[in-house]
Amino acid sequence: MRSVEFTAHNKIALLFRGAEFFPALLAAIDAAHYEVFLETYIFTLDETGLRVKDALVRAAARGVSVNVITDWLGTGHRQSVQLNHLLREGGVSHRVFNAWFTRGITRTHRKICVVDRHVAFLGGLNINYDYVSDDGFSTPLPAPRWDFAVQINGPLVVTVHREMQAHWMMLTGLGLKYRWERFMERRPMGRTLEEGPALAALVVRDNLRNRRTIQKAYLKALGSARKSALLANPYFAPGRKLRDGLASAALRGVEVTLLIGVGQFRIQDAVAHSFYPKLLRSGVKVVEYRKTQLHGKVAVVDDEWATVGSSNWDGLSLLVNQEANIVVKDRRFAQDLRGQIEHAVREGVRVRLQDYVNIPWYERAWYGAAYMLYKVILRLITLGRYTE
Repeated sequence: MRSVEFTAHNKIALLFRGAEFFPALLAAIDAAHYEVFLETYIFTLDETGLRVKDALVRAAARGVSVNVITDWLGTGHRQSVQLNHLLREGGVSHRVFNAWFTRGITRTHRKICVVDRHVAFLGGLNINYDYVSDDGFSTPLPAPRWDFAVQINGPLVVTVHREMQAHWMMLTGLGLKYRWERFMERRPMGRTLEEGPALAALVVRDNLRNRRTIQKAYLKALGSARKSALLANPYFAPGRKLRDGLASAALRGVEVTLLIGVGQFRIQDAVAHSFYPKLLRSGVKVVEYRKTQLHGKVAVVDDEWATVGSSNWDGLSLLVNQEANIVVKDRRFAQDLRGQIEHAVREGVRVRLQDYVNIPWYERAWYGAAYMLYKVILRLITLGRYTE
């Protein structure tokens, strides 16, 4: 497993929801001089997606090299075909990741953009409208989707660009030689370049040398937590190690708050509910966010360590899909993110242990059955790597 490599002297700006993310993204693309890489799980041709598509085409018309990767499953077959036609007609190079599952079940769930090797964007936001659900049903949302991205300027952009460029080259169908060279890359363990603010690192999950890098970054942060750990995620179904990491931190006196999105998928909610009793008994504060779709995958530990990215706390993100998070060691950034999460916690509904003790037996049975089904499916598709 590749270690986390921090670089210093980065400027990391937190972008909340599409209202902050898309204007910044569009401005960067419109200012591009020679190169744009964009990768996303969902690219919907709604009013938001059309604005991004038009910006990409405008850049290509100026002579900028524009390269776009979208996931076939996330974007959908019909929309992938339509998007491919529109982009290629506008001079944009477009590749669809893993159409018809020809590469197995792995999806690219990453949301990344790099412009001119000068600025990068990374986070949880897909290319779609904030007020419509992203589950394929196009359900209107009562409030904008709760999600985050970051804008990166500084040395880390080089690392993000290298990752994007490598993924683009992989999708060209290059032979085993290139794949072997990528696999054999070595970097110093725990390397930190030029100490100083803001320290930041790109943390990816893939099926080469980064199978558990994101999970281990979370575990290390929880293991070293002294005062507080504030985490938010829409799909909570991690393996035992991460659940134990949360419980252990709470048992040793760390104030652990877990904000979970609910209401999107009934079986996903049931699986998450099956974990509540142990977490609550350990002292973890569990809060459900019901105001709108919670899609952010973020965390803050001790106001010193923070992460924003695409990785959910479930078996698909942690063990199957290609994901990308940024880890930031900067107090001001961590406090800004903490403030956003704490505001959402106040808007949420706290889950209390006594409420769970008195739930009907048939609800407990449903939670248990949902978890057993989930565990069986994950063990099959991860070839036994998922642990309960």
